Amino acid sequence: MAIKSTADKVATIQKGYTLEGPTIELGAAIIDGELHKEAPVRLPLAMMNRHGLVAGATGTGKTVTLHMMAEQLSAAGVPVFLADIKGDLSGLATAATGSEKLLTRTESIGQPWSGKTFPVEFLALGGDGNGIPVRATITSFGPILLSRIMELNETQESSLQLVFHFADTNNLELIDLKDLRAVIQFLTSDEGKDELEELGGLSKATAGVILRELITLDAQGMEKFFGEPEFDTAELLRTAPDGRGVVSCLELPTLQTRPVLFSTFLMWLLADLFEELPEAGDLDKPKLVFFLDEAHLLFNGASRAFLDAITTTVRLIRSKGVGIFFVTQTPKDVPADVLGQLANRVQHALRAYTPEDAKALKATISTFPISDYDLEETLTSAGIGEAVITVMNEEGAPTPVALTRLRAPESVMGPSAAALVSSTVAGSALLPKYGTAVDNVSAYEKITGKAGHDDAGPAAAERSAAGRSVAQGGGAFDPNDVDADARRIEEEILGRPSSRPAPAPERAREPERAAPRQSQQDNGSMVGDLAGILGGALGGGLKSMARSLGTQLGRELLRGVFGTAPKRRRR
Repeated sequence: MAIKSTADKVATIQKGYTLEGPTIELGAAIIDGELHKEAPVRLPLAMMNRHGLVAGATGTGKTVTLHMMAEQLSAAGVPVFLADIKGDLSGLATAATGSEKLLTRTESIGQPWSGKTFPVEFLALGGDGNGIPVRATITSFGPILLSRIMELNETQESSLQLVFHFADTNNLELIDLKDLRAVIQFLTSDEGKDELEELGGLSKATAGVILRELITLDAQGMEKFFGEPEFDTAELLRTAPDGRGVVSCLELPTLQTRPVLFSTFLMWLLADLFEELPEAGDLDKPKLVFFLDEAHLLFNGASRAFLDAITTTVRLIRSKGVGIFFVTQTPKDVPADVLGQLANRVQHALRAYTPEDAKALKATISTFPISDYDLEETLTSAGIGEAVITVMNEEGAPTPVALTRLRAPESVMGPSAAALVSSTVAGSALLPKYGTAVDNVSAYEKITGKAGHDDAGPAAAERSAAGRSVAQGGGAFDPNDVDADARRIEEEILGRPSSRPAPAPERAREPERAAPRQSQQDNGSMVGDLAGILGGALGGGLKSMARSLGTQLGRELLRGVFGTAPKRRRR
């Protein structure tokens, strides 16, 4: 095989990255140790829904790369979602100042540079941070994702799916953790044992394990992530008045303390988008590009069902106009079935200090097309802000492999001032919609007889008394026992005095949210008060009622690849 000259290699890069449509400019090629700004490396905007991988060792510049790509996507009118793990990405809202060193670098790669700001929406899971609260209901989150957070095994996961089946078919809305606890407590009570037997694969012992895990989540303060108003993922698809895409920046400052929770919430956002968006086919530009940082957290210890669901989502969501970029250290962090669907590759330097590192390096090299580079040497010697790149061109073929000096972001590569973030959140149009948590009538209220205005008069009193007969371990059930159990489990499991206060008055409910459900009851979609039916379980009424609830069976049938369900607010 003839050895190519440098000029021939430059010509190969130039031809491979000459594209007709709009592009994301990534940088300039380094060939035979020399930078060639006449050989730009770029990514077709229309191909960004073919997904991608940004990989590399710690400190090689992965975060700066996704920062730079997010800026250009926003400028092109494409909304972007980012998980801000280190707190650095809030700098997108602040224009950078060009130093002499920076301007020398940008000139060397042919980048016209000027400091700019970008439209950023700051989000925070459950309001646990400085951002618009992002919440999900238990029912829309679904059993597979919830099992992931609770670290259930596959048998327990299957059992939890049966619990969701029971709730779906009996019109018991699972909004927050106390709703799911109340349903499981009913199923393990004397009144619910017949229903437990009807579910077949759910044993009382397994239900007890799930209940215990739920109470542990509550004791650790995770109840704030589940509830209403539920975040509408369509908010991620917005553009600013000037046409630029809004960058939704989800703050994850405590990722390392709850990595499974945070990574699973990111997957819920994607799953919800997958279920809600219509088919779009091939577009000139994606509707949204989703960057999943620390992607290895998604897959560590994941069940087969969870991995299958991720694979299905990644494979099919591109036809709905959404691109996903996984950001992690090595391609080995991503399962082969998912990795095979990532057409765009930005590989920063890898280290080979250990035998395991050397093995990962060889595996990474094997995933690239044949090239003019010695990839083993190139990947171990690339500098900070350099990466080996190959992407999908407009004809669907891989572009030539190119060691690339990457472009510099035009906004601050670091956090914005706290005052700017706070003022942005305070002025957001989303704050009135999501800022205050509400507690509507749901499974807990129905089972315990605390259904507000729906429970009035002697009949309600009788239902409430019947509901209080639900027992766990032979003890009498009281509506406040759910909170008492949480305090007890916090002391037993966590080995510390419970900080959980005594039961407090219920939060105010939204009358306008409760009213539609009452209307549904009047129209027959909910025949009678299921709290009373559950409490009394008279004459097999529960079984016949479950068979008649076609709308709830419809909800169950509509559960998506992660077991997620359509949102109640969209009905």
